[in-house]
Amino acid sequence: MHKTIEDFVRGLGLDAYLVGGAVRDEQLGIESKDADFVVPGVDYDGLRAALERHGRVEDLEVAGRQVGARLYPKDRGVRALAPAGIEFAPPRAERSTGPARHDFEIVADPNISIEDDMARRDFTVNAMAKRLSTGETVDPFHGADDLKNRILRTVRPRSFAEDPLRLVRGLRLVSQLGLEPTEDTLHEMREAAESVKLVSGERVGGGLHADGMGELSKLLLGREPAKALRLARDTGVLTALLPEFGATLGFEQNSERQHLPLDEHIFAVVQAAADANAPLMVRLGALLHDLGKPQSNGRHAERGAELASGVLRRLRYPTRLRAYVTRLVRAHSFPLEDIDDLFARRFLREHGDELAFDLVAHKEADLHGKQVSKAELDAVARLRGLLEQERVQPHRLTDLAVDGADLIALGYKEGPAIGKTLETLLDAVVEDPALNTRDELLERARAQRA
Repeated sequence: MHKTIEDFVRGLGLDAYLVGGAVRDEQLGIESKDADFVVPGVDYDGLRAALERHGRVEDLEVAGRQVGARLYPKDRGVRALAPAGIEFAPPRAERSTGPARHDFEIVADPNISIEDDMARRDFTVNAMAKRLSTGETVDPFHGADDLKNRILRTVRPRSFAEDPLRLVRGLRLVSQLGLEPTEDTLHEMREAAESVKLVSGERVGGGLHADGMGELSKLLLGREPAKALRLARDTGVLTALLPEFGATLGFEQNSERQHLPLDEHIFAVVQAAADANAPLMVRLGALLHDLGKPQSNGRHAERGAELASGVLRRLRYPTRLRAYVTRLVRAHSFPLEDIDDLFARRFLREHGDELAFDLVAHKEADLHGKQVSKAELDAVARLRGLLEQERVQPHRLTDLAVDGADLIALGYKEGPAIGKTLETLLDAVVEDPALNTRDELLERARAQRA
């Protein structure tokens, strides 16, 4: 939590406690983006009245229930540090009334203690609060000790039953922070694994976030995603969440090159992408790229793309991200023979700059999940270098020395013929960049029109 935000909240005249991930991250020395506060002794109306003098206030809801308020401060400096707003809520207790996330009742009461508010949290490492007025840490479940010892422990045995999304969140903490679940926590995960099917796709994937940053994305962006994915497999959470993985478990690929069972290969590729600090799209592609292998009949990339698109749609990832990852999966099995400058220009022409480089990043991660020769790894590195070299050469329609207006001036009528001609001209220029002159391309366009 940025000190400026803490100082701002101290100045509001509220007995506020910083809660949740921000306290955990502060103890780890990590800058946290969370800005969540619990304010005992004040009901919702009193809280809202206290906040309205300092900025715009919105109702804060959980599962359709009003639980607090979100403040967007007038102070521009503070607002820049917390663009998503600062959340304030009276302490509350949650009581489960059924198996789904909406099957619970919220009791918000200013007289509930901060310790009782901590008791509704998911994991001990998230059940700590810091009183801003004194700096005192409230830690009724010894989360600081668990954090120090890298232990993942639920606050209550029914934690996962109360909200099955916590299964994925726990795995995310394994990936991000290297935590180890206790035996009791692992048992609770196995017992509750099937209940993750009750969680709406947008809470797992990216539907609630324009950047696709739901719990699964955060897991993949952690330092140890392979460790988390193996735990997900071994507890049954993986196939409950992504049934498409069922056919990959233990699937033997029966070759020296593909020496790992398919699920282990996929985990290795995801980890290699993480080790290379690859972006989210590449890591999602790594997770989904080989789902089609057990049923592909030689067309695993195409089948994998269909499955990947279905997974990302079900998890409500943003449309652009879903389309991009699907394209990556469909194109990921390109060959590495005859890598030269022409290959690189054709590759850029076919895929565009961003996807071309992400395909190379994925290919490198994919090779690290196999037993391959140094020559193959060298070929990937060579391709990356050639892409950097050739990206300054014309490979997009906008790079051509002529455009549609020039073709209309030659007598072309507006319509598909202009686009087709420009594509043909671009193909020629990719083969030989020296052809990209206005006179040369106009002459070719005249000949094609004739």
